[in-house]
Amino acid sequence: MKIADKSAARWKRQRRARQTIKGTAARPRLCVFRSLKHLYVQFIDDDSGRSLGAVSTRKGSFREAFPGSAGNIKAAAALGKLAGELAKELKIETVVFDRGGYQYHGRVKALAEAVRAAGIKF
Repeated sequence: MKIADKSAARWKRQRRARQTIKGTAARPRLCVFRSLKHLYVQFIDDDSGRSLGAVSTRKGSFREAFPGSAGNIKAAAALGKLAGELAKELKIETVVFDRGGYQYHGRVKALAEAVRAAGIKF
């Protein structure tokens, strides 16, 4: 499978999932984007069309707290912990998980489990 085909297939999976996954102010969407080197997480209210908060492995606060590689499972778990803390600051208790067309495996799974461990319900 070519790289362009893989990207197109992920994009199709993502669009298909977004037909049913909608975030609200009471229960925002936890959106995950995974690149080769980094992870990005956003809390999105689809009703108003705005992002409530975001964390990523590229932010300075993450790099200071967790030096080293930002593209592995250990970093994903650490980012999930930070995302859970951010959700508590924003007074978010439940979210709708949007894996972005990625398999629920590896870094995406580690991130989701860390957010759940922080007390956020999916």
